[in-house]
Amino acid sequence: MQLTKYSHSCLRLQHDGGVLVVDPGVVSEPAALDGVDAVLITHEHPDHVNVEALTRALDRRPFTVHGPASLVGVLGDAAEVLTVVTPGESFTAAGVPVRAHGGRHAVIHPDIPVVENIGYLFNDVVYHPGDALFVPDDVQVDTLFAPIHAPWSKFSEVLDFIRAVAPRRAYALHDGYLNDNGLAVVDRQYTALSGTDYRRLEPGSRIDA
Repeated sequence: MQLTKYSHSCLRLQHDGGVLVVDPGVVSEPAALDGVDAVLITHEHPDHVNVEALTRALDRRPFTVHGPASLVGVLGDAAEVLTVVTPGESFTAAGVPVRAHGGRHAVIHPDIPVVENIGYLFNDVVYHPGDALFVPDDVQVDTLFAPIHAPWSKFSEVLDFIRAVAPRRAYALHDGYLNDNGLAVVDRQYTALSGTDYRRLEPGSRIDA
């Protein structure tokens, strides 16, 4: 698989001619959806799903959309192509084997309702957890995309999550709300303490998995 990191929480995976995109939200570039065959959405928050961009892309060409049932209420007309995903389920999207993990978004505050959140494990090697710190216990993750900063997160908890997953390498995810000063601080700390090969990719960067 070839992976392209777009801004914030968006990944584009290309495998045997198929194109799969995860979490094309309002913070990420709409170009991530060009030529897409399948879109996977972890949860309903707009920084993970840009409904307007998704609808425009569907008008250009058909593709499948996968995600939790709660997306029905936010996708509008695009809900017609939604395949509901539940934790523990395995399926194939754009030719890539996928396993669903987790089920619930991390708690932002007790006064804010907790929504559904599905983490996706691709080909048993690449893990995108969405907005949760769920650790798969039945597989050795090779490449982890770790949500390094969010209203719901705490540095120590994210660090312990990376250590618990214990991947060969970890890349920063959910980094679209930090300026250069904040990125410099968290990058330095995760690099020093995560116990793995931690890096942050600039939007548009590509890696192989």
